[in-house]
Amino acid sequence: MIDYYETKSQPITKVMVWQAYKEVKSNAGSGGIDKMSWEYLQKNASKELYMLWNRLSSGSYFPKAVKQVAIPKKAGGERLLGIPTILDRIAQQVVRKHLERILEPQFHNSSFGYRPNRSCHQAVEQANANAFNHDFAIDLDIKGFFDNIDHELLMKAVRHYCSDKWVLMYVERWLKAGVVQKDGNFKPSISGTPQGGVISPLLANLFLHVVFDKWMNKYHPEKPFERYADDIVVHCKTEKQAIFMLRQIKVRMELCKLQLHEVKSKIVNLRGFSNTKYSKGFDFLGFTIRPRAYKTKGTGEVKSIPCICVSQKSKTSIMQKFKELNIHKRRKPLEVLAKEINPVIRGIINYYHYFWKDDMRMVWKQLNTRILKWVKWEKDLYKMESVKYLKTKYKEKPNLFAHWLLVYP
Repeated sequence: MIDYYETKSQPITKVMVWQAYKEVKSNAGSGGIDKMSWEYLQKNASKELYMLWNRLSSGSYFPKAVKQVAIPKKAGGERLLGIPTILDRIAQQVVRKHLERILEPQFHNSSFGYRPNRSCHQAVEQANANAFNHDFAIDLDIKGFFDNIDHELLMKAVRHYCSDKWVLMYVERWLKAGVVQKDGNFKPSISGTPQGGVISPLLANLFLHVVFDKWMNKYHPEKPFERYADDIVVHCKTEKQAIFMLRQIKVRMELCKLQLHEVKSKIVNLRGFSNTKYSKGFDFLGFTIRPRAYKTKGTGEVKSIPCICVSQKSKTSIMQKFKELNIHKRRKPLEVLAKEINPVIRGIINYYHYFWKDDMRMVWKQLNTRILKWVKWEKDLYKMESVKYLKTKYKEKPNLFAHWLLVYP
């Protein structure tokens, strides 16, 4: 009889490994340096997962180095991710589930990133709400945060909250696993936790919980903030407070071996009096929070209130994505084209239309222009005939493209 709850020297059961496998599988993702694919693992799940459990539960599990992958940033340049092997991701999920149960109740209420039942939209909503009674904000950017987390300080934080020796042992091994760079050379891990690892977001959250959240709660509890991973906004009532807080946070980060980005970390004046000229809004998680003028009913008095709109960087990035789709070059029926790009459109609508729909009108108009270009090429029609063709299609099937319910062609 198979004992699914059997353990050895470490309290890890087969059920824990199997559940971790199912959770990691649901997110899919590419393989690591061992080139193991999901297809292979599905065919050999019993054998491979048993061997993984055997190593984990006996303490003989040692992770492989992570594979370095570069992805483009919205603002230009590259972000380097570290992709563990599939089996290492499953092992990380086992530890993460256990550690998350311990850490989650400890985390600050204003921390939103990579936490269950918390979202980007909640963080943006809170940032906007706090801007109503705080005229100044500090938009913080930590330089190379994931790459510069100090291992010694991180392990000290893990030990403070978790005394399980098997958790400490495996976390330390993952931190020291090293990286196989794009050129194939191995680089030892001296600091940082690789973006792309299953457990990395939780460890990063824990590090900033100690470095920032608890410090703010202890020394500056009257100043609200929002943190989504390493994206942080702190609210202040006056310019003097904002200058003081930025200086204090900079010192705190340096004590914990982190650095604020000198240019990107800045004070924002939403609607207060200041001696220095500051930005009038800040970007946060793809949205911009800035003051907007409106007239009060009755008196007609013009007032300024903070509001949420889609950031210009996000709009530019979305339009660039539509450009890269090369819609006009796809030689297939319009219905097939719609089926292919609708998942992308719905994803954008679900995220960016959460607060205000009209803000994206320009983006959807540009997409309609690209679909019109497809009609010109595919149907060999002039502009007016192409417009007429699209309008006829819209009347026949107004739901053909997901965005047509918002901006018709």
